[in-house]
Amino acid sequence: MSATKSQSSSRLFTIGLVSSWYSSNIGVLLLNKYLLSNYGFKYPIFLTMCHMTACALLSYIGIAWLKMVPMQTIRSRVQFFKICALSFIFCASVVSGNISLRYLPVSFNQAIGATTPFFTAVFAYLITLKKEALLTYITLIPVVTGVIIASGGEPSFHLFGFIMCVGATAARALKTVVQGILLSSEGEKLNSMNLLLYMAPIAVVLLLPATLYMEENVVGITIALARQDFGIVWLLLFNSALAYFVNLTNFLVTKHTSALTLQVLGNAKGAVAVVVSILIFRNPVSVTGMAGYSLTVIGVILYSEAKKRSNK
Repeated sequence: MSATKSQSSSRLFTIGLVSSWYSSNIGVLLLNKYLLSNYGFKYPIFLTMCHMTACALLSYIGIAWLKMVPMQTIRSRVQFFKICALSFIFCASVVSGNISLRYLPVSFNQAIGATTPFFTAVFAYLITLKKEALLTYITLIPVVTGVIIASGGEPSFHLFGFIMCVGATAARALKTVVQGILLSSEGEKLNSMNLLLYMAPIAVVLLLPATLYMEENVVGITIALARQDFGIVWLLLFNSALAYFVNLTNFLVTKHTSALTLQVLGNAKGAVAVVVSILIFRNPVSVTGMAGYSLTVIGVILYSEAKKRSNK
């Protein structure tokens, strides 16, 4: 009886974790869209800096005070420079993604984001010369074809937003490949929460001059906005805390399930985000666009299956 109870509570805990991961992922995406596009807070670099500041503070509280995971230390100057390189790529990815949300609906943003496996395979080959099985490459055809179809049928297509979104997706894939290379040795391996603890403050240092130079007087403008409507402060605080929660739940879901489960759930998350965003923002969608996105999702699922078989 106790074993059944234990299994049941474990299942409930996993369902709760996955629900939290879905909610935080979709929540931060929709809130970013609302702030940058609908609310008119046109400062994506400053917004990313707020996210990274929250990640730095909450990571330290979670690891140093709450002992969620053991603290791992940086062991060498070389390892520190590797983490700096990852932070730079990570910043490029998040900033580009946030800029794209100013111009593109969430549904189209997610369609482009689903092509991450394509860029991962390209960078893995270019950087490490690692070849996948032929079937794995074949499954990438519908992934890319779907986005081409979706782009042609997107009523709200914006070229600059599209370029930024493709750049964000490519940078996200590059970070995955580079992270695998840079921190692959046993002495340098960091779990994702410790990596975030070190990457986030470096990201803030990188983003601060970019914010001051490219988004002039953003702090003064934010203070002026807060005087008119204090709700902006709560939105920014909640949005930033949610950005950390995305990373925390991502780590916990991987820990309590598997990386493959996370990949499968991620495919479904994109589709859920598309439906929710269309219901909330009422952005126009075409049959061609949805058909293209569906083809991309099918391609990603086939890619996951092909990778799973080739790794057996």
